[in-house]
Amino acid sequence: MDLDTLDIARWQFAITTVYHFLFVPITIGLSAIIAGYETAWVRTRNPRWLRLTKFFGKLFLINFAIGVVTGIVQEFQFGMNWSDYSRFVGDVFGAPLAIEGLLAFFLESTFLGLWIFGWDRLPAKLHAACIWLVHIGTLFSAYFILAANSFMQNPVGFIYNPDTGRAEMNDFAAVMFNKVQLVTFPHTVFAAYMTGAAFVVGVAFWQLRRARDDEDRGMYRSAVRSSAWIVLVAGLAVTVSGDFQGKVMTEVQPMKMAAAEALYDTEQPAPFSLFEVGSLDGKTEKFSIEVPKLLSFLATGTFDGEVVGINDLREQYLEEYGSDPGAEYYSEGDYTPYIPLTYWSFRLMMGLGLLGAAVAGWILWATRAGRTPGGKWLLRAAVALPLMPLFANSFGWIFTEMGRQPWAVFGLMTTARSVSPSVSPGEALTSLVVLTLLYGVLAVVEIKLLLAYAARGAEKIDDDDLPPERPDSDSDRPLAFAY
Repeated sequence: MDLDTLDIARWQFAITTVYHFLFVPITIGLSAIIAGYETAWVRTRNPRWLRLTKFFGKLFLINFAIGVVTGIVQEFQFGMNWSDYSRFVGDVFGAPLAIEGLLAFFLESTFLGLWIFGWDRLPAKLHAACIWLVHIGTLFSAYFILAANSFMQNPVGFIYNPDTGRAEMNDFAAVMFNKVQLVTFPHTVFAAYMTGAAFVVGVAFWQLRRARDDEDRGMYRSAVRSSAWIVLVAGLAVTVSGDFQGKVMTEVQPMKMAAAEALYDTEQPAPFSLFEVGSLDGKTEKFSIEVPKLLSFLATGTFDGEVVGINDLREQYLEEYGSDPGAEYYSEGDYTPYIPLTYWSFRLMMGLGLLGAAVAGWILWATRAGRTPGGKWLLRAAVALPLMPLFANSFGWIFTEMGRQPWAVFGLMTTARSVSPSVSPGEALTSLVVLTLLYGVLAVVEIKLLLAYAARGAEKIDDDDLPPERPDSDSDRPLAFAY
């Protein structure tokens, strides 16, 4: 079957979005950990915390730079491939994105510049405050972007103008404090903390096994254990916030919860299958491992709650919204997402997150009481640990976005109606190929830089190299890049 503009535009947005989101959770989580390390150095003047700050600061800057480059493409796509979508909801959707660029990104970039070039020139406490402000900027950025996305999941705070044929914002607070936003933001941020901490554990554990002196072993052990605790605590917070998010999701998008379980018929109570073998669409089951009543609890908060099935919801949506002209693009027909992807992405999200927490617990046990554990399997698990919550984040977003299909804005606009009518398949394919190749090159650059700087380890710092409590007052000294 020949691909049309809609197919190509969907593939392009999926590729660029998933790729960009690989950098976002690391940026949020790692900025908080680096800020914590520098604060520990300011309070204790222990050089190990300064070494860790500068070591992981280099890795953070590499990740931040690539993340900025890939993120720019995201907003351009709305005008390039999705102009009908932008025309319809741009008055609402564009507001939080504009604030994110004008407020959050400038906050991040300004204080990141001060942090990079402010070593030996800013007082230690002020310098540490700069990286905290960078982290706060990442949180603001996440909040405004998630507010825009939450509008797509649960459109509120707008009126439809029949004269212009556009959705227009009439309640900014409703958009900013959307019920979906209030549960999605903490869930996403805690997942980012978990991901950033897992990144630190993986790199620091590898260096711990390579360390040749007691000073380095003590430093890397501190990084391993402090970050492994963050993985566990953040993982618990992800679980709790995800529980709240699931109940709100069921309230505003019941089809998404039904698709997560491939639940075709309404059940009360409804079980949750940990693993299932059968047809791809979930209609035919040959073997499954189920937890009784668990889906009812995830969806409603009670173990005997009713979960509405796909068939009943399809009939309800057809009656409420009418025939969907974009239904031919989705395997199940009207208003039903692609079941295999929603089913397995939901389980991979949870499974990888739980596996990451288990590995962090294993590492904490193995490094207790000053131990430096041996064994190849623990090392392999530690090195693979950063990928577990990282991919869990990606599968979570795949589920979030694919579970909403065929809607671009739930209940208002389908994806099929959102694509740019003036973009030809050839133009869309050209941009897809170019961006995919460009992102492939950036991936090679990113991985090579991260591996190269991670392999160098934290540089030694002599007493003479320690930044002073207060810098010299010579205002003519040129700014110097600290790395």
